[in-house]
Amino acid sequence: MFKPMLLSLHRDPPIGEDWVYEVKYDGFRCLAVLEKDSILLQSRNGKSLNNQFPEVVNFLGNLLENKVIQQALPLILDGELAILTSSEKADFSSIQKRGRTKKTEKVEALAQSNPSTYLVFDLLHFKNESLFDTPLFKRKEKLKNLFSTLQLPLSPTADSSSPIQYVPYHKEADTLWEKIKLEDGEGMIAKKVNSFYRPGKRTNDWIKIKNYKIISCFITSYQKENGFFHVGLYKHSDIVPIGLFSHGMSTDERQALLSVIKENSYKEDSQFIHVEPGICLDLLYLELYQGQLRHPEFHRFRFDIQVKDCRIDNLQKADLNLPESVTVTHPEKPLWKDESVTKLDYLQYLKAVSPYILPFLKNRLLTTIRFPHGMFGESFYQKNCPDYAPPFVETALEEGIQYIVCNNLETLLWLGNQLALEFHIPFQKVGDSSPCEIVFDLDPPSADYFSGAVKGALMMQKVFEQLDLHAFVKTSGRKGLQVYLPLPEKTFTFEDTRIFTEFIAQYLVSTEPDIFTIERLKKRRGNKVYVDYIQHGEGKTIISPYSLRGNTKPTVATPLFWTEVNTKLRPEFFTVFSVMERLKEKGDPFKGYLTIQAQQPFEQVLSFLKKV
Repeated sequence: MFKPMLLSLHRDPPIGEDWVYEVKYDGFRCLAVLEKDSILLQSRNGKSLNNQFPEVVNFLGNLLENKVIQQALPLILDGELAILTSSEKADFSSIQKRGRTKKTEKVEALAQSNPSTYLVFDLLHFKNESLFDTPLFKRKEKLKNLFSTLQLPLSPTADSSSPIQYVPYHKEADTLWEKIKLEDGEGMIAKKVNSFYRPGKRTNDWIKIKNYKIISCFITSYQKENGFFHVGLYKHSDIVPIGLFSHGMSTDERQALLSVIKENSYKEDSQFIHVEPGICLDLLYLELYQGQLRHPEFHRFRFDIQVKDCRIDNLQKADLNLPESVTVTHPEKPLWKDESVTKLDYLQYLKAVSPYILPFLKNRLLTTIRFPHGMFGESFYQKNCPDYAPPFVETALEEGIQYIVCNNLETLLWLGNQLALEFHIPFQKVGDSSPCEIVFDLDPPSADYFSGAVKGALMMQKVFEQLDLHAFVKTSGRKGLQVYLPLPEKTFTFEDTRIFTEFIAQYLVSTEPDIFTIERLKKRRGNKVYVDYIQHGEGKTIISPYSLRGNTKPTVATPLFWTEVNTKLRPEFFTVFSVMERLKEKGDPFKGYLTIQAQQPFEQVLSFLKKV
């Protein structure tokens, strides 16, 4: 057993031809030791992580059957176990939960719902050869060749179903740093391209640069035992504690701060020296975790601001960490009458779900419904891109309409600032007349008949399983459910899919005529669930996964796990607040959608139906 090479922390990255750069992911450092009859995932401290990450162990076990791997044994890899939300960011709270979970059944459930990825950035032992004294670029080249031969992903992506992925290096620090900042990633690692691997050593050959945010706050107390300063912010007239810090100060700064606290304290006990709000300072931090600053460090004293300016809403804005290209107007504007949702809350939601909604908006002609005054005023559809749109907003011309195409986070947030609350997308990509998915809309007459939509979705799922088709399901964000079948792109026509959608709709109606109908006129449907298969057509649209809806409550069109589709399900469960927590707890039910899309065996089903 040996310990991994360690990194030195610098504020800025070193620049020069001797340096290359990698994304720093927020996870658990891990050495993978693969031998003929054993697999060990070893933590930085030498402990086994096998029980916490069974999906990675199982995948490696299958790899051991590959002749290429067998010829490379014994093999030692260095990397990070993480739960990706994008190619530049991993979810800290989700990986922490995985690390704390000990019960086998809970670990296995999390491995299914929110799988981890082993992001491999170094190769330390190959066959019978130690690579410690091999330059970094040669180790990376050998590692990349191995991954390429095994057909494993050569760059990290949250869309991949592979739990093992290669981490490449980049030669341009600025370009990579901009991507990391945009995605709100943890940071970047700079490595000397010719550096050797030094187990357990902290050297300046590997340097980490953290993507810090800044918040202005005030001192509330000093903790005697450990030397930490506690800080807070005002929420109205109340003080909200946001964490504690010790690092980042010089000896002189620490002594000066402690002297001021003692001179101005109003209470002292065996543990704390308490002080009234008045000492303002800036702290650097990575992110908010359970309401507390994560990895806070002292940055500077703020003699130029008043303590009343240190407010909790400033922390919301800082943690949102919007791109500089996106301007936010009236962030405190309320959007719902009975729910405490501001524009800032909405933008925070869009930033959080951007890794999950953007893949569905990408390269699709977008129709939005804008609510300029929230639920307090009128709404309107917007298809044409306005003249005042910033340069990063991509567009596409279709039938005389200059549609917005939301291909990046900046566009999504700009639309959010415009209070576009609903995102409606067609079933095909820009410039393509072929559908890339089938969507069935199960629309009950009211929420009182939602159970009918549940029954219809489960009936569909049973049929699809018998046909070896992989289906996904989501709430409509209102009173119904929508069932998705991803399809290979540029393969089928809308005429092809109509054969299938009509067949399924007719099956539901003929099997349960008292529950389902395909009647287009609402007044003739009675209390039946409308199976809308005609809506799936060229030029028609559907609400995007993770889009809000303009309801009396801030409900979201939310992807579900099939195990959640039961009589207890209610669409009002899924709001702008609960969906963000749900993604952290359970992961994305539509994870793997793009992988399934490429593999969906729809051709054989369609061929059969055409013969009937």
